[in-house]
Amino acid sequence: MAPSTTPTHTFFRPNAGRIRRAAVAAVALTATAALLTACSYGAKSTDKASTAPAPGATKLSADTVKIGYFANLTHGTALVGLKQGIFQQELGGTQIKTQVFNAGPAEIEALNAGSIDIGWIGPSPAINGYTKSDGKSLRIIGGSASGGVKLVVNPDKIKSLDDLKGKKLATPQLGNTQDVALLNYLAEKGFHVDANSGDGDVKVLRTDNKVTPDAYKSGSIDGAWVPEPTASKLVTLGAKVLLNEKDVWPDKKFVITNLIVSQKFLTEHPDVVEAVLRGSVKTNAWIKANSDQAKTVANEQIKADAGNALDAAVLDPAWQDIDFLDDPLANTLQAEADHAVTAGLLKKPNLAGIYDLTLLNKVLKAAGQPAVADAGLGAK
Repeated sequence: MAPSTTPTHTFFRPNAGRIRRAAVAAVALTATAALLTACSYGAKSTDKASTAPAPGATKLSADTVKIGYFANLTHGTALVGLKQGIFQQELGGTQIKTQVFNAGPAEIEALNAGSIDIGWIGPSPAINGYTKSDGKSLRIIGGSASGGVKLVVNPDKIKSLDDLKGKKLATPQLGNTQDVALLNYLAEKGFHVDANSGDGDVKVLRTDNKVTPDAYKSGSIDGAWVPEPTASKLVTLGAKVLLNEKDVWPDKKFVITNLIVSQKFLTEHPDVVEAVLRGSVKTNAWIKANSDQAKTVANEQIKADAGNALDAAVLDPAWQDIDFLDDPLANTLQAEADHAVTAGLLKKPNLAGIYDLTLLNKVLKAAGQPAVADAGLGAK
């Protein structure tokens, strides 16, 4: 499965005596909490050719805006908006330069280094980037996607949630968004699992999504709590959906992709940021109005960026399970962080000021849509 999947967050407190060498190496760069991607297919990023503005188009305050995203369905707003030219239309003569990432930390590093200005990314890397910089690196300025995460299992071994005891379940990475969600769910059901080692009533195995299908086929795992399109890929191999994560959240919504910007770029080029947000809102509206066409467009962009498109058997159910929306669902961001704290994987982060929804709400008002809330985590 070539394309990467949803970005994530490694909520992790180091314990070298109990964690695999690879995991320790992964977190060594962050000293405290290392926040990686929800479906990390590696830390490699790819520069893409710039989008050419229309001849004679009026330039905004910046000559170029550098945009980062993943070649993944949960980044459908970026995939569709770029492919359809919606963002370029809003930016006029300001040129778009894109960079495609396979891992959240690489995108955050690029943002911090000024290699990108704006990016689509999962909530957990956004939390990591914000907290590690003492609130100085980025702001979340908009939402993008919700949903697209499932618990899929071998139906011969697990027929109901009561059958989980003693079974082996995979998550993409130690402490990532799906890992935290599974640990929290198991705890609520009365199962005892050591968060760091994964040992307990249910064995939690941290397995990269690109190898999870092979692990399932070999019988090394009995199921997995994973994002799309990995979940749908497992279903094509005979797995069954036991639980959709939407069903454990109020209103069946939880953030899976956000839109972030460097604070420096936001301060220096608010007109460019506003134009990108207009493009995002217009793209999400177009996706909702043209779902089948948008699905095809997104898959075409995935092929262009990652080299391989998704098969229909994977693409169709995966796309159907993702909601594209402008609301960043700020209250669920705090809840995800709280779940990690409860699991013992994260010291309670200070998220005050992580959001700046001023420009988004300006765009939404102009489009005749209601404002969205920052759950008390807005910049002052």
